[in-house]
This record gives sequence, C-alpha cells and structure tokens, in this order.
Amino acid sequence: MTRWRAGLRTRVVAGFAAGALTLSASMALVSYEVTRSSLISGRERAAVRSATFDARVVAAGLSAEHPDIAGMLRSLDSGGNRRVLVFHLGHWYSRNADSGAATAVPQSLQRLVSDSGQGIQRVHVDGSPAVVVGLLLTPSSALYEIDYLRELDQTLRTLGWLLTLAASVVAAAGAGVGWYATRYVLRPLRSVADAAQGITAGDLSARLDPATDPDLARLSTSFNEMVDQLSRRIERDRRFAADVSHELRSPLQTLAASASVLERRRDSLDERTAMAAGLVVAELARFQSLVDDLLELSRGDLPAQLAPVDVGELARRAVQRRGLSPDIVEAAGGEDGLRWTVDRRRLEQVLVNLLDNAVTHGGGPVAVRVHAAGHDGVIEVDDEGPGVAPGERDVIFDRFVRGRSSGARGNDTGTGLGLSLVAQHVAAHGGRVLVLDRPGGGARFRIELPGVR
Repeated sequence: MTRWRAGLRTRVVAGFAAGALTLSASMALVSYEVTRSSLISGRERAAVRSATFDARVVAAGLSAEHPDIAGMLRSLDSGGNRRVLVFHLGHWYSRNADSGAATAVPQSLQRLVSDSGQGIQRVHVDGSPAVVVGLLLTPSSALYEIDYLRELDQTLRTLGWLLTLAASVVAAAGAGVGWYATRYVLRPLRSVADAAQGITAGDLSARLDPATDPDLARLSTSFNEMVDQLSRRIERDRRFAADVSHELRSPLQTLAASASVLERRRDSLDERTAMAAGLVVAELARFQSLVDDLLELSRGDLPAQLAPVDVGELARRAVQRRGLSPDIVEAAGGEDGLRWTVDRRRLEQVLVNLLDNAVTHGGGPVAVRVHAAGHDGVIEVDDEGPGVAPGERDVIFDRFVRGRSSGARGNDTGTGLGLSLVAQHVAAHGGRVLVLDRPGGGARFRIELPGVR
C-alpha cells in the first residue's frame, strides 16, 4: 500500500498556518487571561469596598437595643447585581426576606470570616458566577454581600469568541502568506521542471538563466552543464549509430546481391546447400532490417516535421502495404476527415511497426481504429494474440527487448527495435503509447497524441 505524502507546497502552507495559529492562539490566550484576571480583580476590589461601606451602616444599626435588620438592608443601595445578607444570633436576614439566599454562602467562607474577620470567595449561584464578600460585624453577627458577575461573564465570553475569531483569521492569513511564499519559492523549480520536460520531449536547447535568481545560480549553471554534456553524448551516440549503420550498408548490399544469386539458383543446389543458402538470405534480410532500424533510431532525436496529414488514409495505406485488408481500419472523422498536424514519416513508421508486431507476435491485427478526442488524436491497434503480460508492459518499448511471445531466435525475424521506434516517434509528438488488454483476448496498443487537431 502506497503511503500518501503531502507535497512541498502543502507542507509549507500547513507549517505557516500552524505557526500563525500557535502564535495567535498563544497571544489570544494570554490576552484573555490577563484581561479576565484584571476585570475580576477590579470587580472583587469594588465588591470589597461596597461591602465595607455597607458593613459600617449595618454595624451602626446593630448597636440599637431593638435593631431593625431588614429595614437597614432595604436602606442599602445594593443595585441589581448585589445581594446583602446578615447573619445575626444564628438567623439569616435579607432585604427581601429571602433567607434561601443564605445557601449561596459557602460554609468554608463562613468559617473563614468567623476566624479572621473577613473573606472573599468566587462561587456560582443559580448557574451564574458571583463573588461573595464576608465581613465580621460582631462576635455573633456577620455581613455577606453577593456580587453577581453576569455582565462580566458575558463580556468575557464575547472577548473569548472575538479572540478565537482573530486567531482563526491570523491562521488563515498565515496560510495565505505560506501559499504566496511557496509560489514565489517554487517558481524557479517550475522553470527547472519545464526545461527538463522540454529536454525529455527532445528539445535539447532548453536552458536556465543563471541571472534569474542569484541564490539559484549554482543550480542553473549545473543544470545547463548537465544538459550540455547530455547533448554532446546523445550527438556522439547518434553519430556513432549513423556511421556504423552507413558503413554496414555497402557490404550488406554486396552480400545481398550475392545472396540473391544463390536464391535464384537454389533449385540447382543440393538439399543441405539450398537450406544453408535460405538461412543466409533470411539472416541477411534480418540484418538489413536491423541496420535500417538503427539508422532510424539515429535520426530519432531530430525535431518532428509537422504538417497536416489525413491519418485515416495514412492508416489504410499502411495496412495495404502489409498485404492486409483495409476493412480493418476504422476511421471516425468529421466533415474534414481526420487531418492531424503530425510528422507523416514518423507516424507512418509507427503504424507499420505496430502492424508488423501484431503479425509477428499477435496472430495478426484485427482492427486499427483512428479517432479524435477533443484536440487530441488516438490510434489503437488490436491483435488476437496472447496479449502482453503486465510485468512486461513497462519494458516492452525498450531497445532490443522482446516479450515471451517472441519465440526462439530461429523463429523470430524481428530486431527488437520496432516498438522502441514506436515509443520514440510518439514521444517526438509529445504523446505516449501504452499496452492494454483487448476485450475478448489479445493486446491493444493505444497511441495518444496531444494537440494534433
């Protein structure tokens, strides 16, 4: 199972986004905690001041012989967010005769006030946050003031949402910066990729400009030197193959002429001599085909000579040249036929080699289909042979490689270069060739030529 791996751009964008999110979230958290602590501390100080003032008023009223505690509590200005309670001689008092509010005063706070004379504690009353301040009035009396923090809690919630939104926006901005940075950084790499793609397509003049980016000058220079060396080596190999093939043609012609004499006089020879003469003639023909293919390979690096060609008619002529019925050609074209902008010589060689391959190894071609797919051209050659094993489909277009259906050397007149020439000529058009299984058995060679219409 292939493990998925994120690309460089994805990793950089994710890194920028994660960094921005971490920084903004940290700042938002610190800001929230500082603001929260500051607001709650200020609110607690205000609650202590209010409770101290109210305690003086209540303490003065308790000095009377018959104090009216409820009346004193109603006289206090507690507002809508505060509730004042008095614990006197074992009883609780409130301004609204709501003694149930005493349950909001924690026992721990009551003990603290009883021991130290004052205390403060944060609690939740009916689901709302509050601050309870307790002050000892007399050994048997104490005042407790509950300050509800509903508005402050809502303010902090709003602040939390705003800081979260701000952190999200900063993270998105970080991702945007990362995307822009990768686009800028990867621009030279795209130039390298474009140049490499051009070289793969046969354009050995592709080069990089070292002055484009000083930081990549070394890469550009090394890339250009590599292409120069590759061009020189390809040129040397091409010249070597062309020279060898050319030098072999003269003696081959002489041998072929001599062999033709033997072939014409074969009936007058004894059986063993006639068999030897037949083998010589067959091997010379095979050798001549090999030399022709080597010459073709030596010219394969030259640019394609493009011109409008009726590919349907070209396919029918290639079939007739091999003595096959033109009825196997299925050309689906529009009103203007199938006129593609291609190299006529190369494409005709492709069709001939695929037909020869089908005859030699595939039991003969059963269909040659030519049709357009948008602006692209597609050619398919079907045979009724054993097909091509999946393990051989990646190497069958290499030079001097033969599939398992080729048979023994004595029974195979092929050179091992036919499909290699097919791949080379198709690549000169910027296309590709692949082998598929034909429905019903056999192999299907499919050629895809981009932008030929």
